[in-house]
Amino acid sequence: MGKGAAGMIYLDYLSTTPCDPAVVKAMLPWFGEDFGNPHSPHGPGRKAAAAVERARESVARLLGVEAREIVFTSGATEANNLAIKGAARHLARLGDPRRRIVTVATEHKCVLESVRDLESEGFEAVVLGVDGEGRVDPEAMREALKVPTLLVSIMAANNETGVLQDIPQLAAIVKEHGALMHVDLAQMAGKMPVSLRDVDLASVSAHKMYGPKGIGALYVRRKPRVRLEPLFSGGGQERGLRSGTLPTPLIVGFGEAADLAAATMGDEAARQVFLRDDLWAQLREGLPGIALNGSGAPRLAGALNVCLPDGCRALDVLEACPDVAASTGSACTAAEIAPSYVLTAMRLSAEKASRCLRLSVGRSTSKADIDRAASLLIAAARACQPN
Repeated sequence: MGKGAAGMIYLDYLSTTPCDPAVVKAMLPWFGEDFGNPHSPHGPGRKAAAAVERARESVARLLGVEAREIVFTSGATEANNLAIKGAARHLARLGDPRRRIVTVATEHKCVLESVRDLESEGFEAVVLGVDGEGRVDPEAMREALKVPTLLVSIMAANNETGVLQDIPQLAAIVKEHGALMHVDLAQMAGKMPVSLRDVDLASVSAHKMYGPKGIGALYVRRKPRVRLEPLFSGGGQERGLRSGTLPTPLIVGFGEAADLAAATMGDEAARQVFLRDDLWAQLREGLPGIALNGSGAPRLAGALNVCLPDGCRALDVLEACPDVAASTGSACTAAEIAPSYVLTAMRLSAEKASRCLRLSVGRSTSKADIDRAASLLIAAARACQPN
């Protein structure tokens, strides 16, 4: 995808990534010849169980944690729900008097909705704002934590802008105040090194790092141990925290994707920074008045969120540019007419937010793709501008 003069140029890697060919190859035997249930005691089951545990070790190695601290889930959405609701409900059941849960206005929908869901159970949701670059003020975090707080949930890298939060600094503040710290690593894991010091819970997703859709994981710190209430009932296959037969093929693919990411992360990040900056330079030269959202903050290597010049609605530009696969915001909210809540939280007006494009490069992006995409986007934007 994205190769050849007439091919589609894919610039939506923050939404999802294709399975790496090595990942597909690793998964294939587990759909057919090695189909055993990893929870069965016979030979095929034991073989599948061993493959699951090898993959668990790979994911743990990528995050710098112990394999037994990794709980497989269906993806980061489930992992985020399990972390937030599971921690809150467990501590409440033990009689913990704290009810405050702190998160941030630019979080993924599944985090914001999980926190809001808990309000009906007597918890207090505190949603912190961000500055114009999309970053949390550490002092605002300290202020929020003056009230005894049960849990703080912050994403490491934003799924629309790529803006990075200073997780080590924020996690240290949270630890000072005795709250649990949950980090949504869906966008960062596999793209740059992560540090989980002072972090209690962390969510990851395979399909953001060239693995299969439908599989993710939650890191659950073991010492001192973090305990969670399961989201649903069943056999308790994953440490009693997540029931259901594990999908061996998807887990094997996740492990392979984690190994590939660990091996290529540094060089690939440098390559993506070059391509991203080249795309931005071409757009800036061809479209006077274009702006870069989050320009003053550190960002993921491949992420570029731009506000087009006056009069250029992003949706109109994408419709006029069918050979470029890009988006106007999160894939979870792309069908909504309302402007991106992430961008409005960053103090963009609704009108400006409607002019914003989310562009992201990945492993398959070439310099030729960047040149052609820039040319097509510039032409489309110019055509959409009022005379």
